[in-house]
Amino acid sequence: MTGLIGKNIGMTSIFLINGENVPCTIVQVGPCYIVQIKTIEKDGYSSIQLGIDDQKIRKTNKSLLNHFKKAGLSPKKKLLEFKMRKVSDFILGSSIPIDFFKEGELVHVKGISKGKGFQGVVKRHNFSGVGERTHGQHNRLRASGSIGAGSDPSRVFKGKKMAGKMGKQSVTIKNLKILKIDSNHNIIILKGSVPGNKNSYLMIQKKGWN
Repeated sequence: MTGLIGKNIGMTSIFLINGENVPCTIVQVGPCYIVQIKTIEKDGYSSIQLGIDDQKIRKTNKSLLNHFKKAGLSPKKKLLEFKMRKVSDFILGSSIPIDFFKEGELVHVKGISKGKGFQGVVKRHNFSGVGERTHGQHNRLRASGSIGAGSDPSRVFKGKKMAGKMGKQSVTIKNLKILKIDSNHNIIILKGSVPGNKNSYLMIQKKGWN
């Protein structure tokens, strides 16, 4: 198995043995259930599809209901797929325990970052603005400034850093250390922050898997 699905509970801080206070994120991992097993012979590649958190039947369409029925499971809110080299050891409909992870190991956490809406260049690209307000400038402190020459090339090059929509993108934070695991409550504590809002879902993978 390469990873599990988690839910961002929120941030806090804890003291290490040496007395250092470090920021960390509380993540609820699972219980994750195997909804589908894909094989090279049938699908062209091998992977495991996991589901987490029950969802009401009336909020699930018929095709998905049949999908969950094949696995003998109730509808799930979130589905994620993890590529595997070997899937013969897994049983459809079974759950993956949180003991899959170990304290002290490093993991990669992938999620959808917070949406910031339409933002200017200062917030979006860390521009410093056009400088001090001099020579009669008005409301120019956070402006982007010149974006290109007029006569040549007479256009703005593609990819120019400008104002626009910011956030709500797939972000992967690598090498986050697992500080503590609470198997009784399916909780792991990761050192540092993770992408996304509270209660957003995360893909947590062991280091060495992309």
